[in-house]
Amino acid sequence: DRSVSRGLGDVYKRQVIINVYFKGAKLFMRMVDIILKKRDGGHLTKEEINFFIEGYVKGDIPDYQVSALLMTIVYKGMEKDEIFNLTEAMINSGETCDLSSIPGVKVDKHSTGGVGDKTSLVLGPMVASCGAKLAKMSGRGLGHTGGTLDKLESIPGFNISLSSEEFLEQVKNIGMAIIGQTGDLVPADKKLYALRDVTGTVDSIPLIAASIMSKKIASGSDTILLDVKYGNGAFMKNLEDARILAKTMVEIGNFFGRDTRAEITDMSEPLGKAIGNNLEVKEAALTLLGKGPKDLTELCLDSGSTMLVQAKIASDKERARQMLLEHLENGDAFEVLCKFVKAQGGDESYIRDLSKFPIARYKAEVRSPIAGYISKINALEIGLSAMKLGAGREKKEDRIDMSAGILLNKKIGDAVKKDELLATIYTERPNYESVLKDVYNAFEIVNEEVGTKPIVIETIEWI
Repeated sequence: DRSVSRGLGDVYKRQVIINVYFKGAKLFMRMVDIILKKRDGGHLTKEEINFFIEGYVKGDIPDYQVSALLMTIVYKGMEKDEIFNLTEAMINSGETCDLSSIPGVKVDKHSTGGVGDKTSLVLGPMVASCGAKLAKMSGRGLGHTGGTLDKLESIPGFNISLSSEEFLEQVKNIGMAIIGQTGDLVPADKKLYALRDVTGTVDSIPLIAASIMSKKIASGSDTILLDVKYGNGAFMKNLEDARILAKTMVEIGNFFGRDTRAEITDMSEPLGKAIGNNLEVKEAALTLLGKGPKDLTELCLDSGSTMLVQAKIASDKERARQMLLEHLENGDAFEVLCKFVKAQGGDESYIRDLSKFPIARYKAEVRSPIAGYISKINALEIGLSAMKLGAGREKKEDRIDMSAGILLNKKIGDAVKKDELLATIYTERPNYESVLKDVYNAFEIVNEEVGTKPIVIETIEWI
């Protein structure tokens, strides 16, 4: 054994201890050295990243040291190969899904989260009706953004916990399945995310990208479509940050041999008109019946077109879009939704008769004080208001009221008359007056006509 000391700045020195064995050399690392290296803008090696992830998952490295490293990453960032190596280490921290027994190209889709984002409930049946195979693992909502699993569980009997065999068979037979992520899949992300949430280290593009893509790649699909939202109601507040995140994730996916593409979409107002769990399920069903809001329908047509091209079912997006429209019009996509719900234990009759869903005890209306045009709907405020009504969680242990939420009657660009309905709130909580005021304040009305932006701002297919 030998010890080597080398200076790092004028303040401290550290020791690197190297043990030399008969058949080679093994480097003994210390977590503090990795923290100091990244703090000073150094480049972490694959071995150092593996050491950090493996040690943390095993419990050998304490939270306080990992918190320190995460904060250095927030401030110093990571190079491409560091992000790739971090993603790979997280993937290798647990099991991965083998979807090879499912014939054809397996597709997946992920949204970075927004208000009223029920896209998977519409998009899944649409692409599955055209022959794509969607094997999807989703999450729950926290804060102002809703979770796909919570929405599905608003359907009586719906089961999000299928066995591996049931999951594979359902995708083979119906074309889609959506379940919760198992604890054995990317356990490193589960531990890291919980720590990031309480240490102010969520806001880092390398950490966000590695978190999302490690789960998507470990889930086993051949292709991945990313919906990266930006705006007031999204995690990414501006277009440039959304573009950087989207490109980073596309690069990760393609590095691991997955056809990965991204759409940057606008979340300056809620998606669709329904915010809240069973309200969003009902809106998803209506969209598959051709009666949904324009922005949700357009987003699903655009995203679905890309996914069908990725699945090699359509040669280009124009042909793919036509296929999707045909399956909406002939009812095939709606029938897939019904079969999907029934296969996972849900009461299919609630989808066929939407009036069966329970309606919250209290209902109150928000009306316009003046005539004009809707120029703004604060998506964040609407999302937080829905959470306060009981539709979301402020803390992970909070219980959700499946009937609570908000229905918008107007969208940006719409004309409105004085006293015309802007929105309706639903809740089981009697003291809702302050929330009603917040919803009222979320609307901005002006005298001049207001233009609208396209829902899909940009598509990133190859880097």
